[in-house]
Amino acid sequence: MRIPESELIINADGSAFHIHIKPEELSDNIIMVGDPGRVEMIAEYLSDIECRHASREFVSVTGYYNGKRITALSHGIGPDNIDIVMTELDALANVDFKTREILPEHRSLNILRIGTSGALHADIPLGSFILSHISIGFDGVLNWYGGRDKVCMLDVEEAFKKHAHWNPALPSPYFVRAGQKIIDLLSDVTIKGATISAPGFYGPQGRVVRLPLAMPDMLERIESFRFGPDGQERITNFEMESAPLAGLAAALGHNACTVCCAIANRYLKSSNPDYKPHIRRLIELSLERLSRL
Repeated sequence: MRIPESELIINADGSAFHIHIKPEELSDNIIMVGDPGRVEMIAEYLSDIECRHASREFVSVTGYYNGKRITALSHGIGPDNIDIVMTELDALANVDFKTREILPEHRSLNILRIGTSGALHADIPLGSFILSHISIGFDGVLNWYGGRDKVCMLDVEEAFKKHAHWNPALPSPYFVRAGQKIIDLLSDVTIKGATISAPGFYGPQGRVVRLPLAMPDMLERIESFRFGPDGQERITNFEMESAPLAGLAAALGHNACTVCCAIANRYLKSSNPDYKPHIRRLIELSLERLSRL
């Protein structure tokens, strides 16, 4: 099947429309970050840099760490950007950009996203690294795609909606597991997380500034929800991108996971504005572990 020009836009230089990466410039091992400035922080650790690109919030660099080829890419803020980035990364890996045909042999990418988040329980200290074994999408992105049920935890979704008295006017939440290959790299140095991806920073994460919330008791409902085989798993943190990343990666046949530094604790109403040293340490740790693949 040939993919029409209107459905997959390719730039005149042969690069993907938004992220401006060419197929030959993409590594199998990718670190994604929200802040374009963090790409430069990652680049400090890379040698033999092959290429750099910058377009809007999408900044990238490909180089080597401990002999392993790695691409670092920023995606900006929000789940909608993840839809763009994941679709274009998959196309770079699995579509012939000259013929627009799907390649006969599937190429699987290893993607680790580094972010920041707000913890939801008092026993998660500021500065903790939370690995999103499971992500919960409040964004609705995955619901636009056929076959989403194949990668989602349907029984947990229904239990959560019932427990939360979910407002039907809001996008239906989805639960999805991250790629086990990436989880195995970092499980020993992180807190096991079940992470909510919200489509905004304020109201969708239960923050009140001037407007009231559609679900005023949302945080209490989230904090009290338990699931899993032993009924002891809990939702650990809020951010904005882990669920569409994990969901789209699973549907497309890639390994993806998010690890976040807790820079706020919503339960304790505390925050740490001086979190950059923790992010640097998380980048160093992520590079070292990803280079083992």
